[in-house]
Amino acid sequence: MYRKGAGGLEVFLVHPGGPFWAKKDAGAWTIPKGEIGPDEDPLAAARRETAEETGFSPEGDFIELPPVRQKAGKLVHAWAIESDCDPAQLHSNNFSMEWPPRSGRTAEFPEVDRGAWFGLEDARAKLLESQHPLLAALQSLV
Repeated sequence: MYRKGAGGLEVFLVHPGGPFWAKKDAGAWTIPKGEIGPDEDPLAAARRETAEETGFSPEGDFIELPPVRQKAGKLVHAWAIESDCDPAQLHSNNFSMEWPPRSGRTAEFPEVDRGAWFGLEDARAKLLESQHPLLAALQSLV
């Protein structure tokens, strides 16, 4: 999601939940994203994942951005939509994992532990480096 404010263009980013990301900030934030299901339309998957990770379901005209490949090889398809939301209202699905490691105990964590609006300069500092081209594409299209 993006919005236009008095200070310029802002983007909504999310911070991954779970113990591996708890103490990471700069370069750890991401766009809401996830796996595309079998025979699922990529835009439908993006809309579903955004709702699952944030509780928000923006409506309107989606702008397709060029896909980016993350360091681990995952190809990320992304769309931009002009919309607004209150980060304090974010509600994410949970996932389970063994924690602490080798403890035999299972703990639940949110997929996303928080979201926030950032101006483009701050977004570049927060966002995973592999997703920086998405900001450049959005800036050139909006």
